[in-house]
Amino acid sequence: MSFLSATNMTGGYGAGPDILHDLELSVDKGEIAVIVGPNGAGKSTGMKAVFGMLNLREGAVKLDGTDITGLSPQERVHKGMGFVPQVRNIFPTMSVRENLEMGAFIRDDDFEPTIEQVYELFPAVYEKRNQNAGELSGGQRQQVAVGRALMTQPKLLMLDEPTAGVSPIVMDELFDRIIEVAKTGISILMVEQNARQALEIADKGYVLVQGRNAYTDTGEALLADPEVRRTFLGG
Repeated sequence: MSFLSATNMTGGYGAGPDILHDLELSVDKGEIAVIVGPNGAGKSTGMKAVFGMLNLREGAVKLDGTDITGLSPQERVHKGMGFVPQVRNIFPTMSVRENLEMGAFIRDDDFEPTIEQVYELFPAVYEKRNQNAGELSGGQRQQVAVGRALMTQPKLLMLDEPTAGVSPIVMDELFDRIIEVAKTGISILMVEQNARQALEIADKGYVLVQGRNAYTDTGEALLADPEVRRTFLGG
């Protein structure tokens, strides 16, 4: 069984119409799974469904074999999920270090070694540790946001558009760091608009269309699929 197994997810926001239709997502231990697709395909909605942020009318979410479908997002964090939203993902008036400390809110042990690990993973975060997070560049803010999520010591890290609005050089650096995180055994589920680049680092890829699974395969196989290339990757 996959470490994360989300099956037959059907639902939407509140009493609104269904956005997801029998959506299936799974991630193995230490695997990078990437969700791509056109605008409005339900990519971020699928991520939020896994994290318990919308109503599922059907389907189930299991983490490490445990059914967590009925748990709140806060309870899922305690079970080992870390979530980095696309926007409003830092505390801009707090220092970088204080942002990381906020990520350790569920812990009652010594979290200093984890802060050191984040500094090692993101040298720019260490260099800016005493600055207000709101003064950082877009790429540096994303590093702080990911670092704060890592402070919870997640088993599954979910990233919603981590490279939105950053330069290609910063995007490549972020992807390199994400690969390093996965190598530690943390599972990664990521929504990404830069589909081609994301699939290059993906063990598994999901192409969504109108809230449904259109294609599922390894990142390498999806990049080589002529139909996927023509329809979603610009040829």
